[in-house]
Order: sequence, then structure tokens, then C-alpha cells
Amino acid sequence: MANYTANDVKTLRERTGAGMMDCKNALVECDGDMDKAIDYLREKGIAKAAKKAGRIAAEGIVDSYIHMGGRVGVLLEVNCETDFVANGEMFRTLVHDIALQIAAANPQYVCKEEVPEEVIEKEKSILRAQALEEGKPEKIVDKMVEGRIKTFYEDNCLLNQKYVKDPAKTIEQVIIEATAQIGEKISVRRFVRYEMGEGLQKKEENLADEVQAQVAAMKK
Repeated sequence: MANYTANDVKTLRERTGAGMMDCKNALVECDGDMDKAIDYLREKGIAKAAKKAGRIAAEGIVDSYIHMGGRVGVLLEVNCETDFVANGEMFRTLVHDIALQIAAANPQYVCKEEVPEEVIEKEKSILRAQALEEGKPEKIVDKMVEGRIKTFYEDNCLLNQKYVKDPAKTIEQVIIEATAQIGEKISVRRFVRYEMGEGLQKKEENLADEVQAQVAAMKK
């Protein structure tokens, strides 16, 4: 049984600037003790990193990653606060790892806030229809849809995706940890992913039809 309240989570969030889930986890780990939870977040570097979230990150780098012998390519911009950090090995390694993530996991957006409302509404409509088709009771369909929308975010939003090098973490958690280590705000601004042939309608060859056409031409 939870030994903390929603108000405790709110208070901890206000005092540390950490995310809601991080605050909940800290209170669970610390048996609801507020002071211990604050220390826990600081030890993890989460509180320190979260306080940097409001700062301006105007430096950074644009990195590229080419995968599968040139079949997949990624361009990625990640920002930090100073050019000193931007030129550092730790930051550049982080950016390259994120580019690799994009190549491998093919996210469509940086974060869930970027997903257009019409996309979410369309997805909810499809998911609701699927749930009803599966014979789920009407009264639980909405909860099921919300759960499946969370999965949609995890599949399509970079920050919500599981890190390919360590699935126990999300990309957002990887960035938070890097922010704590590097000491500056780090943010993914934008990316583009190219896949060879993507969007092209490939011509489907029908050998039998082709042979018949050649035979017909020869008879003329």
C-alpha cells in the first residue's frame, strides 16, 4: 500500500524540480520520507538535472549517422549551454548514441508534446474500435485506449522510447543522467531520418504478363 499521498508527490516535485514519476519512485524507495526522497533524487542526479530544465541551451552540434551500408541516414541537432560542452567527448558520444537510436527505432517525433492533436484523436478512434471489436466491455474501453496511447508514445516519440543500448532506461532518462554528469541543460531539438527508397512506389514486375506482351508483339 502506498505510504505517500498525491500532495507529497506535488511537494517533492516543487522542491526538486524532478518529474512526477521520479518523485513517485523516490517516495516509494524512501518509504514516504520527504527528506530522504530529496536526498535520493540528488544522489541520482535527477533533482540537479531537473533544475537546469529552465535554462537556455543555445549551443550544441548537428550529428549524422549512416547505417546499414548507406540504407538509413540520420541528421540530428542536440543543444547544450556552452560550446565547451558541445566540443566535449561525453556530449558528442551522447549525441551519436541518440542518432543511432533514431536510426534503429525510427521515432516520428521528439516528444509526445509534438504529436499533433488530430493524430492522437485518430489513433484513439482506431484503438477504441479495435477494443470494441475484441469484445471488451464499454466501461473499460476508455482506460484501455489510454494505456495503448501510452504505448503509441513509447513507439513513436524519441524521448519515450526504450534506449536500444539499455532497454531499462528511456532516452529521456539517458539525457537526464547526462545532464547531471555534464552539468548543463541538454535538449534534443530536431532530427530527420532517411531510409533508402522510403516513399517511393516500387514497380511490381509480373513476369507472365511481360512474356505474354512480348509474344503478342512478335505475332504482329
